[in-house]
Amino acid sequence: MKNENKSILTAVLLSLVVIFGMELLFPSQKTVSTSSNITVQKEPIEEKEIVSVPEIVLSSKDETAPVVTIQSETLSGSIRLKGARFDNLVLLKYKETTAADSPDVSFLTPEFFADFSVSSFDKNIEMPTAETIWETSQTVLTPEQPVILTWTNKQGFIFERTISLDENYMFTITDKVKNPTKQKFSLSFGGSITRVNPLEKGTTTVHEGFVGVMNETLEEEKYPVLKEEQKISFATEGGWIGQTDKYWLAAMAFNQKTANVKADYFYQEIQGKNIFQTRFVMPTVSLNSGKAVENKTFFFAGPKELKIITNYMDNLGIEKFDLAIDFGWYYFLTKPFLYILGWLNQLVGNMGIAILIFATLLRILLLPIAGKSFESMAKMRKLQPKIQEIQERFKHDKLRQNQETMALYKKAQVNPASGCLPLFIQIPVFFSLYKVLSVSIEMRQAPFFGWIHDLSAPDPTSVFTLFGYLPWPIPGILNIGVWPVLMGITMYLQQKLSSPMTGNTQENPTMSAMKWIPLIFMFMMGHFASGLVIYWTWSNILSIAQQRYVMHKYGVDK
Repeated sequence: MKNENKSILTAVLLSLVVIFGMELLFPSQKTVSTSSNITVQKEPIEEKEIVSVPEIVLSSKDETAPVVTIQSETLSGSIRLKGARFDNLVLLKYKETTAADSPDVSFLTPEFFADFSVSSFDKNIEMPTAETIWETSQTVLTPEQPVILTWTNKQGFIFERTISLDENYMFTITDKVKNPTKQKFSLSFGGSITRVNPLEKGTTTVHEGFVGVMNETLEEEKYPVLKEEQKISFATEGGWIGQTDKYWLAAMAFNQKTANVKADYFYQEIQGKNIFQTRFVMPTVSLNSGKAVENKTFFFAGPKELKIITNYMDNLGIEKFDLAIDFGWYYFLTKPFLYILGWLNQLVGNMGIAILIFATLLRILLLPIAGKSFESMAKMRKLQPKIQEIQERFKHDKLRQNQETMALYKKAQVNPASGCLPLFIQIPVFFSLYKVLSVSIEMRQAPFFGWIHDLSAPDPTSVFTLFGYLPWPIPGILNIGVWPVLMGITMYLQQKLSSPMTGNTQENPTMSAMKWIPLIFMFMMGHFASGLVIYWTWSNILSIAQQRYVMHKYGVDK
């Protein structure tokens, strides 16, 4: 069974390439369900059931329009009093680029806004709309000072909206309707997040588009799909609904104990513009004479920081809010990895160093398994002269050759496949770390040392242009930096240590193909997050050191 371990190693590496490619071409769609007796309604809901969502009204930024100013350590912006619309929000802790003069991230705009509404089937009752001018005595919203908006309709019903903000990115909107008249009527509370002409990206490993949890199940949909389907409707008990980018999220969480909440993902073309909207409406309630009813909605608008998102999930009871972060197939690994890296980053103050420490801790954790693997490789290398002797003796009898080889393995208590076990374990670890580096806001613009200013971006250097000194045009695939080259070199060295001391590789197609694996991975990984490449390079170095030690122990040094 000539070089059986090489065949298995090749299969593992090729599987890695295939899985990696599948992740790129067909990103995972998470579906998390903890209840088998609750179903998500995706049949069309009659439009009249979505009574609490106002007509979509587009508007441009008007500097003269009355607003309530938003001021906190994390946010700035304003709430337009016309329609009580959230359409101006800037994230003060994040920059658009790594440039020193980069502006803060502008999140909510007149083309990406949020509305809250109260409406009724009774057309004789005047209800607030996108054109309603709300009144307030406060002009500034801060974490210490909530704002109360009021409006009274022609029938005398009093609408009161209290807006508060915490120290991070969560608004609490409490709508209250008072009925001082003798008339009785029914109404519904609701809300919507509207986006005009979002950037409809192609294939990506990170979900961007519609996202929400309905009936404990994560429901995601991309903008191009909604453009075709027009609307996807749900009937849910609790949950949340919103729209997400790679790093940012706008979402509304309704009462988690209320059943039969209607929600949908909606598309409409207005004035030649593509309008995408997430919207929900609470069940209808009756408002009797002399009474009041109210509804509370949480509105999150900010970065998808795991710690903050998790705190909202735990403290506010927002169901599975952490699934707003696209953890991918290996949720059970990705989330803990992100926690560990975040903790290490706080400890050492550099996410790149945190990645190196993480790789070292992981190597220590896998030390027993890796040790057995390298021990098996060392024993295999020591057996190579005897295996060659068997091959020469039975070169015309392949069956006997394999039988004698397997007998030799058995006598020496060597498992040729055990050398590949760490690779099988590394596959989910690799993809989990890849997800962490791809989706987590904690990695965005996180610097390392030298030329690496953003661990979530590829190495910006180019070895084939001598780092820009030779400005000739080169194909994009060749535009790789120093760290991918270092990764390729360490992969090559590791491969040399794993290969047999003797044997004609030209006669073995498997071994011949194996020689190209470091080169293939060098170019493939050269265009992905530099943090991932740094992790892999350092992990290879640790592996080489451990492998050299085991080889020395068994006296099979080259």
